[in-house]
Parts: sequence; C-alpha cells; structure tokens
Amino acid sequence: MSDWDSERERLLEASEDTLAKTALTNVVREYPHHESHWHLEGVPILSPRLAHPCSYGSFDWHSCVEMFWVLVRLLRHHSDLVPADEIRSILDEHLTIDALAGEVAFFTPEEHRTTQRPYGWSALLELTFETATWDDPDAARWSTGLRELSAIFVTRYLGWLPKATYPIRYGVHDNGAFGLSRALPYARHLSEHGDPRLHQVLTETAWRWFGSDHDYPGSWEPSGADFLSPALAEAELMSRLLPAAEFADWLGGFLPGVAERKPATLFAPVTVSDTSDGLLAHLHGLNLHRAWCWHRLARALPDDDERIPAILETTRAHTQASFTQATGGAYMVEHFLAYYALLLLS
Repeated sequence: MSDWDSERERLLEASEDTLAKTALTNVVREYPHHESHWHLEGVPILSPRLAHPCSYGSFDWHSCVEMFWVLVRLLRHHSDLVPADEIRSILDEHLTIDALAGEVAFFTPEEHRTTQRPYGWSALLELTFETATWDDPDAARWSTGLRELSAIFVTRYLGWLPKATYPIRYGVHDNGAFGLSRALPYARHLSEHGDPRLHQVLTETAWRWFGSDHDYPGSWEPSGADFLSPALAEAELMSRLLPAAEFADWLGGFLPGVAERKPATLFAPVTVSDTSDGLLAHLHGLNLHRAWCWHRLARALPDDDERIPAILETTRAHTQASFTQATGGAYMVEHFLAYYALLLLS
C-alpha cells in the first residue's frame, strides 16, 4: 500500500460521519434552489418540492442525486461509522416508488429531453448502480423506483450519443468524458443482465470522441468556473477502456510530460478566492476532481510506471488544497463538494 493509499484511508475514516451528516442536511434543504430548463407558456413554474418530490434539495437536482449517492455509498460500505438508522430513514422517505414516479413524470415530456444532460443523467445512473448491486432489502426497494427513472436517461443516451458528432470538453456540467465515465458502471451492469445497448454506445462514443487525441493542451486549464478537469476527465475515461499497458501508451501521447510534471498547471492546485461565489467555488470541486482522476490514473498504469510518483504527489497536493472545504463552509461549496470528497476517498 502506498503512502497516499494509507492517507486516503485515514481521511475516509475521519470524515465519514461528517460527510454523512452534510448529505443528510442537504437533501432536505429546499432553498436556496437553482434550476435551469425550458419554461412553456401557460405551464406553471412549480416549487422544487412539487417539481421534484424525490430530489428537491441540495441547491440543484443533480447535486441532490449526488448526495443520495453519498448516503447510499457510506451506508453500504461504512455503516458502523455513520448514522445508519437516520440514513435509512431519509432514503426511505425520498427513494419511494411514488416520489420517483413524480421524477419520471417531470423528465418524460419532450421539453425535458436535454434537461440534466449528461451530468444529471449519469449521476442518477451512478446512484441506481449503487443500489442495484447491493444485496440489501432496503436497497432492493430503492432500486425499483430508480430503475424506472434510469430507463428514461438510458433511452435519452441511446438517442443522443449517435447524433453527438463532437465532444463537449469544457470543465462544467456538459463535459462529455465525465458523463460517459459515470454512466459506464451501470451500463456494464445492464449488459451483464442482457441489455448491452448502453455499454456499446458509451464505448463507441468514447473512442470516437477521444481515442485518437494526443498532445492535449493541458496548460490552458483551468478556466475560471471549472469543477472538472477536461484533460483528466478524458484520461480517466480512457483508463476504463484500455488494459494497463495500452493505456500507458495512450496517456503518453495524450499528456506526454507527466513524468516531468508538465504541464505545470495540471500539477498545481488551483486557488479559490471566494467560496461564497457559486462559480468561483466550483474550483474547490476542480481540485478534488483532479485528485480523483490522478489517483485513478495511477491505479490504471502498470505498477512500475515512472509517472506514478509524480501522479501520487499531485493527488495528495490537490486533496490537501480542498478536502477540508467539503463540509462546514459556504453552501455554494457544501451543496456538492461532499460528493467529490467521497468519490476521491472511495
């Protein structure tokens, strides 16, 4: 076990309870709220709780879904270190057949065919995967309603990706690589149970969008409101599709200076000047997303790869820069950052 892996385990043990309590608070906090989608003449604008009887909290829909993932993940793997009874109670209240049917009703109309694409779609598929693969009676019940909602997003992916000629590369919600990466585990699960369509289209799209990329201009990062690294999101996605030796070669062409810690901008944690500013606060997410991606790359490379020491060093630096902001701070950070903290530690 590397020094970083030992540090990661210590951080997880020390923070699980706080992350759980943050998520428990967020999923029932209806306001402040942000939502961006079409509004049609003559159709009333509903309050968050009426529009989204399941996922009305945590500032926006996708962040609420991510907070449910935090709760399920902690309950599944660390139930002895978190308020398990309270978590089960909250999940029982929200992940019901009726509440999720309300979400299905919201997302079914044609005017919502691009709403939450792809970030929220993949967040929901990630949550569904976590419940569908857990041998637990409560999780089986939660998964029932989640699968119906997931089926909408699976259908939307199947309709959209073949027409998506070009990837979206910038470091916010529309980023294509992060969306595909988060959807892949559930797609594999569906494939193992007889429906390979989503896995096939995700894999084909990943190769079509990114397979031949090389000499990525990582020195252009970050942009001022990023919470995802476009370069590292793409590399992390490709690490899921290639054996270690082949991925090592692909990464060498894509980011050729990693062993020398180049480009320097990808190895230096970003500075966040105002955590109360919702867009500037995104940059804390960028630090943790980078840390997660770098860690994933280190695990995907052959054990003797010369780039691993530099990768693990920057993983630790990015973690230290923003992990303490995941809880107890401004809501513009706290409504989403616990997800990225647990993604890194998981």
